[in-house]
Amino acid sequence: MTKINAIKSSLFWQQCVALLLAMLFLLASQAVTADGYSLILNGKSIHKEEPKKDSFNEKNWGFGLQYDYKIYQGHWQPYLTTSIFKDSFEENSFYAGGGVMRRFTLNKIHPSLNFDAGLVGFVMSRKDHNNRRPFLGVLPAFSFGTDKVALNISYVPKVEPKLIPLWFIQLKISFGNVN
Repeated sequence: MTKINAIKSSLFWQQCVALLLAMLFLLASQAVTADGYSLILNGKSIHKEEPKKDSFNEKNWGFGLQYDYKIYQGHWQPYLTTSIFKDSFEENSFYAGGGVMRRFTLNKIHPSLNFDAGLVGFVMSRKDHNNRRPFLGVLPAFSFGTDKVALNISYVPKVEPKLIPLWFIQLKISFGNVN
């Protein structure tokens, strides 16, 4: 294994350990029950523009964990989240953070269907940003589905000249009964 491959492998395992530590923090922050916890499966990004060369990876496979607190005042869903995934350049990216969403129930369509909209704040590590130095961010976030299964969607706007806006989609599968 070349020195570069060894470094890449080492960074991957460091990020996996960081993800596992963040997940343990999430688990330790609450009573240990399945309620409120969900598996996050990262899977898709939809870029709003084409890159100047090559193409973007739009299959952002990865996994994570989300903890949804009890609904606050009937409408507000606070949560914590952490995940690792392959980014648009086929590199491992890691984030941990939390947010709050306003829940809208869609009773007229289906009694257990919800649409949530809000913000997620996070600390993230990416190869293409300051050589993996963590940075802070806040993004608009949405969720559509039920308490058991939902699609989480974040929008990344163009906040710097070289950044391409995109939609980032995850599948959220609950471990237990929530709300």
